[in-house]
Amino acid sequence: MWSVAKPLSLEFDPIARADELWTQRWGRVPAMAAITSVMRAHQILLARVDGVVKPYGLTFARYEALVLLTFSRTGELPLSKMGERLMVHPTSVTNTVDRLEKAGLVSRRPNPSDGRGVLATITRRGREVVEQATRELMAIEFGLESYDEEQCRQVFELLKPLRVAAGDFAEGRVEDS
Repeated sequence: MWSVAKPLSLEFDPIARADELWTQRWGRVPAMAAITSVMRAHQILLARVDGVVKPYGLTFARYEALVLLTFSRTGELPLSKMGERLMVHPTSVTNTVDRLEKAGLVSRRPNPSDGRGVLATITRRGREVVEQATRELMAIEFGLESYDEEQCRQVFELLKPLRVAAGDFAEGRVEDS
C-alpha cells in the first residue's frame, strides 16, 4: 500500500540538515524548514491516499468530489458550487466530473435553476465506491495514523490561519450545504 518512493532510510533528517546549511549561508529562517516539511508531508500523504483509492479508478481529487456529492442533500450539485467547495478552478471540476462520468460514478444533467449550468449527480455505483474507499481510508486514518486525535486537531488549527489568509473562507462564517 505504501507507494511513495521510499529511499533507504537516511541516518539524518535531510530537512534538518538543509535548515542548518540554510542558516549558515543566509541566516535563520524557520519558515524554510516548515514549508519543506509540509511539502514532503503532502507527497507522502497524497501517495498513501491515492494508493488506497486507485483500485477504485479514483484519485484523491475525484474521491473528494464524490464525497462532496454524498454530503449534498440531494446527491447533486452545480459544477460551479463543486468548484467553490473543493477550492479548485472550474476547468479542474469539469475534468474531474468528466472522468467520474466516464467511470459511471456520476451523471450530468442541465440545472433547472440555471439555464447554462450543469448538475453533477452521484450514481448508485458512485455511492458504493465512495463508501468502500472511505472505509479503507479510515482504516489507515487517511495516512495520519502516526498522530493521535489531539495532534490531528492541532495540525488542523495550525494550518487554519494560512487558509484564511489565502481566502479559502472567512473565519466565523457558516454556510449550509
